[in-house]
Amino acid sequence: MTDAPEPKAPVAPIHRIQENLIARLERRALTHLCSVMPPWVSPDMLTFTGMIGALFVFAGYLGSNLDPDWLWLSILGYFIHWFGDSLDGSLARFRKIERPRYGYFLDHSCDGFATMLVVIGIGVTPYVQLEVALIALAGYLLMSIHAFLSVRVLGELRLSYFNAGPTELRLILIGLTLAMLIAGLESPIVWELNGFDLFVGGVGLILIALFVLQTATTARRLAKQEPAPDWHG
Repeated sequence: MTDAPEPKAPVAPIHRIQENLIARLERRALTHLCSVMPPWVSPDMLTFTGMIGALFVFAGYLGSNLDPDWLWLSILGYFIHWFGDSLDGSLARFRKIERPRYGYFLDHSCDGFATMLVVIGIGVTPYVQLEVALIALAGYLLMSIHAFLSVRVLGELRLSYFNAGPTELRLILIGLTLAMLIAGLESPIVWELNGFDLFVGGVGLILIALFVLQTATTARRLAKQEPAPDWHG
């Protein structure tokens, strides 16, 4: 018996759609950072750094049950996560050492786990109810499913919606964390939900609605490309 070679899935080019507000400024900053990065720094090291940042975010949110000053650790974690998560793929492309299947799989797997840590972290703070945070997590996961399906059927990976992408989202979450530090615990406004609950839950509902809208839009687009054939029984 001979060992058959492991089959390799074809790698089709992916069209990355990124139209967020600070995309150009961020791209220039990332290109500069790639140019000065020491040779011993690898994309995998940066991916690991990003995960450390996500763990810092979670730890800071969890620690806020003891002292609000722990939230500063979460803010630091967001910057560390941006540094690692934004630079890993950029460095691979800058050095022309891309591994398309490996990089795509590892990067998005880590993104999913990091987002889970961040959103669950928000839900274990004394400022936001866990049930509300789970709505936001569900919205994110649905949008992730849509993005991955779009890569398969359209060859497109959309990284931003309404001129907002991952970096803008991090800035919003940093703002939310600073608001927790400044405002402290809030009283319920409606249905035992405070202002932080309403904000996080509202973002989750927007993501769910966006998933429904994008699914319908993509389905119509595919239906035009693949019209239903006539069938005569």
